[in-house]
Amino acid sequence: MEAVAICQLKNVTKTYASAHGSQEIFSDLTLELPLEGITVLVGRSGCGKTTLLRLLSDLEKPDIGEISFRMGKKYQPKVGMVFQESRLLPWLTVAENIMLSRSRWQEADVLPFLDMVGLEHSTLHMKPASLSGGMAHRVAIARALVYAPDLLLMDEPFAALDYFTRMALQQKVIEIQQQTNTAVIFVTHNVDEALLLAKRILVLKKGETPVAFPVTETYPRHLEQPVLVQCKQDILRLLL
Repeated sequence: MEAVAICQLKNVTKTYASAHGSQEIFSDLTLELPLEGITVLVGRSGCGKTTLLRLLSDLEKPDIGEISFRMGKKYQPKVGMVFQESRLLPWLTVAENIMLSRSRWQEADVLPFLDMVGLEHSTLHMKPASLSGGMAHRVAIARALVYAPDLLLMDEPFAALDYFTRMALQQKVIEIQQQTNTAVIFVTHNVDEALLLAKRILVLKKGETPVAFPVTETYPRHLEQPVLVQCKQDILRLLL
């Protein structure tokens, strides 16, 4: 069996300057994070969920400490990022937005990615202004997948969507992960969403060591399942 990739954070400290002085998000954080399936980060606002994604993606550096990726030996993964806003370029078509990271491509290259995220081929030449919120987020996911990432980071991508669109896209993330075997780290404030998606849930509390909850129930899941009900209660006890 192939070894599981591990993200290792060792003695990581991260501080931001603010109008009220420096704000410490992480202090001497040491953590091993297996990169397989879907890992969901939950916690209150300001606990460091987005900061952790930005550190993992190398968009920011820790003030102190080291972040490394290992699979037997050190390696540097290809990282894709999906933000809370779709961040599509409004002057480009769906196809052009999806293939932004490729200098040479043909329309036929785009179609598998449209299929992967559940978009009709007729959207190929549409501009972002013509897309619904759910469609725009599907395009953003497809754009990240074109890069063929080893690690897909998703920062509350469905927070602004309606209930039914959100449910459909949650299922699509599960399908994409299983189809591509890409490790996903997903941030949400919604504990129910975490329970439906995660292979493991990592609960972050400011100033404390994150607590991991494995979720072994098979997909699709139902929130009424006793194991998930108990897991939700345990997580809320930590957060409230």
